[in-house]
Amino acid sequence: MSIEHFLNEAVSSWMNNDGPDSDIVLTSRIRLARNLKNYLFPTVFDLNEAREIVNHVKAAIEDKDIAAIKGFEFLKMDELTSLEKRVLVEKHLISPLLANNSPEAAVILSGDEDISIMINEEDHIRIQCLSPGLQLRETLKNAWEIDDLLEQHVDYAFDEKLGYLTSCPTNVGTGIRASAMVHLPGLVLTRQMNRLIPAIHQLGLVVRGIYGEGSEAIGNIFQISNQMTLGKSEEEIVTDLTSVIKQIIAQERSAREALIQSSNIQLEDRVYRSLGVLKYSRVMETKEAAQCLSDVRLGIDLGYIQNVSKHILNELMIITQPGFLQQYAGRTLRPYERDIRRATLIRERLKLEEIQ
Repeated sequence: MSIEHFLNEAVSSWMNNDGPDSDIVLTSRIRLARNLKNYLFPTVFDLNEAREIVNHVKAAIEDKDIAAIKGFEFLKMDELTSLEKRVLVEKHLISPLLANNSPEAAVILSGDEDISIMINEEDHIRIQCLSPGLQLRETLKNAWEIDDLLEQHVDYAFDEKLGYLTSCPTNVGTGIRASAMVHLPGLVLTRQMNRLIPAIHQLGLVVRGIYGEGSEAIGNIFQISNQMTLGKSEEEIVTDLTSVIKQIIAQERSAREALIQSSNIQLEDRVYRSLGVLKYSRVMETKEAAQCLSDVRLGIDLGYIQNVSKHILNELMIITQPGFLQQYAGRTLRPYERDIRRATLIRERLKLEEIQ
């Protein structure tokens, strides 16, 4: 396995599987923040300490008990090009912060890309596990398994009263960040999101864009996650978030039904217009592509469109990002060139789907 394995395939293999409520919940993610005992945090450590931490974690992953779980690949950030790092960010395999933390930063990825262990991001270790649909509890168990195996080889910074010690105070305690990526076109079209977001914040949760903190919600896709990690167990955090996500799912389905009842022909027209734009456009910006893909996915979920797989839309949502477009082109593209190539890729991929 090599970096090309992670760059050439737009969709991770686990993303081709349907999970519970996958018409609305695209992915479930669990991230555990951990630091090694007797080392300074990444915000203040020096390169020698950073290098030691990378070597410690790499050696732990190479242990036969951990290596037997998945086919892991070790990638150092300073050995990747800026474009390669951008593609990994677009696939949600690394964070933008890790991509910028060269030289002594790294990631360890499983072959099917459902496990990502980031080294020297904001903390020494960030264990990330991903699953399709609403599977937060199952994903937490996967993260625990990796966490327990790592802890057999490294000493974590842990306080009996505070829990796991982290660079950011909001992660102290369990160190867990649980999140679900959700597609909410019904709530957006019925203008309920502006009311819903403050209500979610009052529950101690946070709503972010498609790439997490500081990113924009495009294509009606949002990340909803816990905000605090201290004072509750991992199970309680995941249970509370799951409960809220289920309520949001119910509200989204209710909003979709209301649209069908009140504006069925207008909704169907919107869906097919967006499909037409995707099939025939010659120039397309990122936001327009994301919005059209969102409309078409809604049309598939509602049964308007029968001959397009929603898995193809998952693929298109990723390969139309700037990094992937340039990776396929093999060179840096100007914005207008990216818009032309984006439209071309979408047309060709949808045409291939029709042939099959």
